[in-house]
This record gives sequence, structure tokens and C-alpha cells, in this order.
Amino acid sequence: MEAKNHWDRVYASKPAETVSWFQPHAQQSLALIRRIAGPGPSRVIDVGGGASTLVDDLMAQPRFEVSVLDISAAALAVAQQRLQARADAVHWIVGDITQVDLPENAYDIWHDRAVFHFLTEPAQRAAYVERVRRAVRPGGHVIVAAFGPEGPTQCSGLPVVRYAPGELHAQFGGSFELLEHLSEAHQTPAGAIQQFVYCHCRMH
Repeated sequence: MEAKNHWDRVYASKPAETVSWFQPHAQQSLALIRRIAGPGPSRVIDVGGGASTLVDDLMAQPRFEVSVLDISAAALAVAQQRLQARADAVHWIVGDITQVDLPENAYDIWHDRAVFHFLTEPAQRAAYVERVRRAVRPGGHVIVAAFGPEGPTQCSGLPVVRYAPGELHAQFGGSFELLEHLSEAHQTPAGAIQQFVYCHCRMH
């Protein structure tokens, strides 16, 4: 409940386009998802999607069936208001990713940009990985982006864990075949540069 209250306060007090993690378009994530998606419908879940515009760009292509999960209903409300009638086609989930009950083998692509690095306790990370294992179908793809070794040590007033590429993949273990690592120099709305590391795996 403490984490939920924190993020609800953030989105109630600041315009979404001013928070440090804001991107006008999630270009790196979007390019990855488009590249790995099959020609038919792809079921995508954006974990911690909040007010991100990734859902807008995915919904612009009918081959994507999109779910957006966030601990903050206030964050999801920003995206819903922006999408207007198109929001009805999205499956919105309010929940803590370490506790939420997700359906089994429900997703082809799991995407998370900037949630995993907030999980500072090993038990939180283990609970997260267990939900990935359950919710992503065998052969499905997992994209997780977190702060790299040169990234900030805090975000939104909360501590984070920074990862070198190999360290990020190691959190997931042998059930996840590493396909590639990518990096991103994210420029915040205030002009600071933050290092992100992307880990792209496939579920066995």
C-alpha cells in the first residue's frame, strides 16, 4: 500500500510529461516489440506502463492485443484519458507486480521499462520472476529495462538497483534464454542523461 500511495501521489501532483522517465515515444521498446512480434496477433503486457505512450503506439497497429499493468490507478487514468475511446480496447490492470495474480501463458511479449530496478529486495525480485514464468507462454519474449551501472541510484525519491547487462539477465536464470542486450541514453524532461540497460530473453 505504501508503494501504491507513493505513485498515486506522483501522478496526482505532476503532469505525466514532466516525470524523469517520460518519453514522448518509447522508441527503443517499440522497435524491439515490432521486430519480435509475429505476423498474427501478439498479446503484449506493459508492466508498469502507467501513463506511458507505448500503449498508444501499439494500439495504432491492429496486430497487438495490449494489457497495461501499474500499481497506480492514477497513472493508468492518465493513459486512459489520453486514449479516449481507444482505451476500451486495452486490458487495464491495477496491481503490484510482486503480488498480482496473472493468467497462465497469457502473453507473447512481456515488457517492463523501469519497474524491475525498484525491486530492491531479493524476495521481491523472485516474486516478479515467478509471475513472468507463469504469465508468458513458452517461447514468448521478455523485455526488461533497468538502470545501468552509470544510471542514478534513486528515482522519484526511492532507491533503485543498477545492473550491468549480465547481472540483469542473471536475475532471471536458466529458464530465460538471453537473445540480446541493448543500452539507451535516456534524456529526462529536465535534460539529464540516464543510462538504461535492456535485457531481451525468450522463455523456454
